[in-house]
Amino acid sequence: MESKDDSGGLRCLVTGASGYIGGRLVPELLEAGHRVRCLARTPDKLRDHPWAGEAEVVKGDVTDSESLDAAMRDIDVAYYLVHALGSGPDFEKTDREAARVFGERAKAAGVGRIVYLGGLTPPDVDERDLSPHLRSRAEVGRILLGSGVPTTALRAAVIIGSGSASFEMLRYLTERLPVMVTPSWVSTRIQPIAVRDVLRYLVGSAHMPAEVNRTFDIGGPDVMTYRDMMQKYAAVARLPHRLILPVPMLSPGLSSHWVGLVTPVPASIARPLAESLRYEVVCQEHDIAEHVPDGPGRPFPFATALSLALQRVREARVTTRWSSASTPGIPSDPLPTDPDWAGGSLYTDVRELDVDASPEALWRVIEGIGGDNGWYSFPLAWAVRGWMDRLTGGVGLRRGRRDAQRLRVGDSLDFWRVEEIERGRLLRLRAEMRMPGLGWLEMYAQEGEDGRSHYCQRAVFHPAGLLGHAYWWSVSPFHALIFGGMARNIARAAVQGAEGVTK
Repeated sequence: MESKDDSGGLRCLVTGASGYIGGRLVPELLEAGHRVRCLARTPDKLRDHPWAGEAEVVKGDVTDSESLDAAMRDIDVAYYLVHALGSGPDFEKTDREAARVFGERAKAAGVGRIVYLGGLTPPDVDERDLSPHLRSRAEVGRILLGSGVPTTALRAAVIIGSGSASFEMLRYLTERLPVMVTPSWVSTRIQPIAVRDVLRYLVGSAHMPAEVNRTFDIGGPDVMTYRDMMQKYAAVARLPHRLILPVPMLSPGLSSHWVGLVTPVPASIARPLAESLRYEVVCQEHDIAEHVPDGPGRPFPFATALSLALQRVREARVTTRWSSASTPGIPSDPLPTDPDWAGGSLYTDVRELDVDASPEALWRVIEGIGGDNGWYSFPLAWAVRGWMDRLTGGVGLRRGRRDAQRLRVGDSLDFWRVEEIERGRLLRLRAEMRMPGLGWLEMYAQEGEDGRSHYCQRAVFHPAGLLGHAYWWSVSPFHALIFGGMARNIARAAVQGAEGVTK
């Protein structure tokens, strides 16, 4: 493929750059000497990534022809890394339409190659009998292969890497349950692959000859059952041998709720993962090596992939997580600035305090909130709210933080997501817990008098219907305890932190 870039690299369009794979692919492409353009519905989600200054970011959507035309101008290789992951009853239709539009616009723009990452499917199962998740992945690949643009469709089973949904599910199940009753799919054979090998194949696929238009199975060297994977994780993590008891009556629906209760992965994401694990997914070929050669020791063995992922977790160097992408069923509306937004009312709870610490000390506490640091307010109440959310299919409190000290726009933070951050001044979180309305929490660090600071905290709720109003008034008596205590404890922590620095 001839490059349109005078520097010798290719011009690459990456969709899904705010997601787990896309967010890791961009720096790999840049390091390989390519120029990168990212298509994002919300470009601000990408602004705090370490590579943001090196990549071009354009606003658009894979279902919008006009924005795709602009995004694909002068592009050599277009990476298709978006998937609805079972978000709603019509997700297959949405995936189908998005792939069709993407392929059409890529052909019209003269794109040289499409690269797609899909799911590995069993050869002996009719596509109509597959889980909706796998069936949709296969259909998207078929649509892109038939688009008239040379396409590389990579098919992977379980991807193992720090922060991946599959790794987090395996990790928490194994660490938290020394004895576990499990679904029958723990006996299914799987061929996992390290995320580093997935990225290597994605980057290498950009240079395939124009006549290549096909699927490639990609996997690591190990074929094992999910039970084997859990036992191997226990060995690598130096945990005792796990006692695993399969129970056939645990359906994918029930097992997804079981996974949702035990791990940080919510049932909405656990279900398509669990449904996929019912099938034996083993590579039928390794033809990818003809175009992207494997070096010594590659692809990585499963134990090596685990060790690398665990090392990243322990060193707090997880660059992207499964929760980087939007969670299915979660509202994404920005905080309204009009008090009469959409003809309704906004409820607010405002707390302000003068703090005997500098704005910098106060900001360190604000940016460090959540995860292991907690929420500085009545831990039992937050825990109960998190469990209520999990029981109703929400994300709960256990997503934690990507980084213990630093946040960026788009990061998940327990059952919140960072909507806006003005470093040193403002942190705005959007609620992703289940409730009848939309909610936000804002925390400000402002300059006060005589070297002190002023803390302002604002909780905002936009009710949905009568139930939303009833919800606000039912919980408002607890606000003094929850939000008032939170403001006081944040101020106290800032003072203690400032005192610790000066000693």
